[in-house]
Amino acid sequence: MPAIRYRLLNVFAETPFGGNPLAVIEDGSSLSDAEMQLVARQFNLSETTFILPSTQATARVRIFTPGYEMPFAGHPTLGSAQVVRALQGTGDAITLEMKAGVIPVLADGDRWTLQAMPPVNRPLEASPTQLAAMLGLPATSIAGPGLWVSCGNEQPMLQLNSVAAVHACRPDSELVRRYCTNADGKAKVYVFARTDEGFESRFFWTPDTGISEDPGTGSAAANLGGWWLATQGGAALNATIRQGTAMGRPNVLRLQITDQRIYVGGRVVELGRGELNW
Repeated sequence: MPAIRYRLLNVFAETPFGGNPLAVIEDGSSLSDAEMQLVARQFNLSETTFILPSTQATARVRIFTPGYEMPFAGHPTLGSAQVVRALQGTGDAITLEMKAGVIPVLADGDRWTLQAMPPVNRPLEASPTQLAAMLGLPATSIAGPGLWVSCGNEQPMLQLNSVAAVHACRPDSELVRRYCTNADGKAKVYVFARTDEGFESRFFWTPDTGISEDPGTGSAAANLGGWWLATQGGAALNATIRQGTAMGRPNVLRLQITDQRIYVGGRVVELGRGELNW
């Protein structure tokens, strides 16, 4: 097996050790699906990406968690775009082929913005009382009906009535599985509250046991844009989303909606490079 070169980055990072970590394999052409999964498990980050040739975009990107492959995710898209630009000398406008479709990405220095796929939505059937119990909150904390939204990665969007309620969430993993599992069998929930600059948010998901939290979720930010379009009459939006606050891992995401199109962006910081050998 030839040496497999990788880069470590933080996405949505305003400081070197803020943001959401990502490992990017510069060339995954020699790896099988099983080897990609093993490499992702070795890094044990929320996602690891593999850059491949594409006949319909600047590059093809496959995204793996330690347990499975994903059709689309936000911070892997932005981080992979920065690596593709560095490797191919493409300039600041590129396209990435994902399992969910082709995603346009645009850079301004180390700040990257993706254009999300058009959203689809459906109701979240659980009642406010059930959702509040799921989050360990009083029922009065739920600001409105939940909504499943997908711009390529379906997630439940749940508005809370205050930033304090967002920070107070203590999800029950069994109730998350009961009320917030999608057709793919993935249980998760994105909670958010309005702020003067935009939104404060948290994203929870359930591994095999317990509950985990993601510090910065670009796919959920895109889906929040879908929620906005569905609930706010399609109004334009220019918002800052802060996530990871409760984890001590600050992430800053930009969400823009213009002419019904959803854009998600943030800063990408490269921390290091290396090789895998086996």
